[in-house]
Amino acid sequence: MVIYGVTLLAACYLVGVFAGELLGRLLGIDANVGGVGIAMLLLIILSNLRDERFHLKPMTETGVTFWSAMYIPIVIAMAAKQNVTGALSGGWMAILAGTLAVTASFAMIPVLARFTEVRDE
Repeated sequence: MVIYGVTLLAACYLVGVFAGELLGRLLGIDANVGGVGIAMLLLIILSNLRDERFHLKPMTETGVTFWSAMYIPIVIAMAAKQNVTGALSGGWMAILAGTLAVTASFAMIPVLARFTEVRDE
């Protein structure tokens, strides 16, 4: 059932937010540090734990797969909006840092593509 996917998503989000707040406090920052990223990693790990001990019915597996697939693009879009707002209010240095990070990411695509195998199907 789709509800199990929502349950897994919510549990990962709550654990991620708690861990991000805790990490922020340990670093002396009054902010959530990486909570959404932690939640995304937990969701990826937990949704891929399908072995002999962790059987899911096909309908439940469909729900978990659906929400796992939906969570990452939604969170990335939310984070991108926050980053742009912060960059515009943070001045030219923040905009330059963002531009350099995107440029470096695009430059890594050909390098990483060398490690993949192309299959003719």
